[in-house]
Order: sequence, then C-alpha cells, then structure tokens
Amino acid sequence: MSQPLAISMGDVAGIGPEIIVKAFARGAAEGCVVYGCADAMARAARELARGDPCGAAVVARVDSPADGARLPRGVIPVLQVPGIEPGSLRDIAAGSVDARAGAAAHASIVEAARAALRGEVAALVTAPIHKEALHAAGVPFPGHTEILQHLCGDVPVRMMLANDELRTVLVTIHLSVRRALDAITEESVLQTLRITHVAARAWGQQRPRIAVAGLNPHAGEGGLFGDEEARILAPAIARARAEGIDASGPHAPDTVFMRARSTPQHPGAFDVVVAMLHDHALIPVKYLGLEHGVNVTLGLPLLRTSPDHGTAFDIAGQGRADDRSLCSAIAMARRLCAAPAAPR
Repeated sequence: MSQPLAISMGDVAGIGPEIIVKAFARGAAEGCVVYGCADAMARAARELARGDPCGAAVVARVDSPADGARLPRGVIPVLQVPGIEPGSLRDIAAGSVDARAGAAAHASIVEAARAALRGEVAALVTAPIHKEALHAAGVPFPGHTEILQHLCGDVPVRMMLANDELRTVLVTIHLSVRRALDAITEESVLQTLRITHVAARAWGQQRPRIAVAGLNPHAGEGGLFGDEEARILAPAIARARAEGIDASGPHAPDTVFMRARSTPQHPGAFDVVVAMLHDHALIPVKYLGLEHGVNVTLGLPLLRTSPDHGTAFDIAGQGRADDRSLCSAIAMARRLCAAPAAPR
C-alpha cells in the first residue's frame, strides 16, 4: 500500500498498547503508524520485554504518518498526539478507570480520524477504549462509532462484524430487545441495505448479494409467528430492489448464516447478511472464532476497523493479551483499501 494505516492507541490502562506492540512484533503491523503517546507505547514494549531485554521493541516518535515508512523494519512509529503531554500517562495503573486515559484515547481517535479524512492515511484501525474512562474525561460520546459519526457530520452508520468466512450487518445494535423492536422500521431496514450496498461496492463487489435475515422464527412462517416480515422487511427489500440493490429475503434466521458462510470448499450463497438484532448478527461470526472477528463501521467517509473485544482490564499489564483480533482488523483494513471500487 502506498499510504500507511493509522492505529489509535486505545485506553492505556487496558490492553491496547500491549496488543499493538505484539502486532508489530508479529510483523502484522508493518506499514502502520500509531496515534497516541510515545512514552506509553514504549512502556508497553518494555513490560513485554521483561526477562528478555534483547527482545524489547523500539518505539520512535514521528512527526507525520509518512515518516514511519522511512524507519527500519520492526521499529514502531508513534505520532505524538497534540494534547497528550509526554510523561502525562506514566502513573496510570493497569486495569483502572482513569480520566486521563479516556482523554488521551479520545484525542488519539480524533487526530487519527482527521488524518484519514485528509487522506494522509489509508484507513483507521482502533484499539479498544473504555466507556467509563471516556465519561470521566467529559467526552460526550459513549464509544468509537459515535465519536467518528460526529467528526464526519453525523452521517448514518451501521456496524458490520466480519471474518474471512462471514459478514453480518446490524439494523439495531445496543438496545434491549423490547426497544429494538420499535427501532426496526421499513426505513431503518432500507437505510441499512443502502449503506451495506454502497460499502460493498466500494470494496469492489459489482453487485453485492445481500441476504436479509428475518426477525421471527422461520421468518414469520407466513404470519404464524409474527407479521414484521410481511409488514416491514418485505416492503423494504422490494424498495431496495427497485433501486438496483440485490437484496433478498426475508430468510429464515436460523439457516441464512450457514448459507452465507463462504469457505474454499463451499462458496457462500450471499456476500453479506443484514440482521435485525445484535445477537442474531454477532453470534454466528463470533462462534467462528473471536480472534478472527473484525468490527467495521459502514457509512463513514473513512474506513475504520477494530478488534472484536474490549479493554480487558482484568488482564491488562500481564502480557497475556491476544493480539490476533487486532491483526485481523489490520489485515481486513488492508484488503478493503486495496480492493478496486466497482464502477458506477
């Protein structure tokens, strides 16, 4: 790739810096630049090298994303984010909620996202942040998606969870089932289909095949188990198809994910599945392996991926964190950036 990827540092009290260092050590983060605090990243590298001083990663502070490409292989380039003073995060305890960590995480996301919007980096990969730390820092947003949405003009977005075999997009996310039912409307489903279609075409799929999973058992069984399929989903699908979107369904939610799963031995019948509820969409992907799952935010004018886990405060600072989901997020960002967009 001609441009680097940006990795936002995440919450320094969590496992973010640790898994970033491990990803560089594995060779999976070559061509990336970390947005955050050079001191905090260096501390994570030293902690991982305890007992093996010769194995300590080298952290180098850079002034621009392009500077990272000029560093020797294996050196971790860190762009010191404005507003994070060197040494200011030094005494933050692992596994603790700290307003300073929340503020630094927020600043890192904002600076990296702005670099992506300016075209200085090809994509943004976000390390985990902690909602309580953000709140303690006075950040008025609960997580990455809302921060990025605000920066990009409050555009409508959707969450996709993906691995090499299955991609699922959610109509509703963090709502109780009772509240989610009210949020599932013809317009919200149609908007999800539009966002999914545009995103998939940007990744090079000429005519992405989108399966819509039903809400009720057996997709309502002709109205025996609920009328949402006939009253909401089918009209949304019909309108999407009238716009040239290859959407189909509603499909029985207990089998559509198996049909969409793509392996070398069995190509999937669909490119992506749109599901109504959080657990309907995420359980199938997570069952295939948490370490391979990648969160992708659709609808933004920048590409953002993230590992499918949180800050893991319970194991922070112990050197036990698994970096494979971050490596998968980096690899996914590279693949999506490299895919030629489908012609209009």
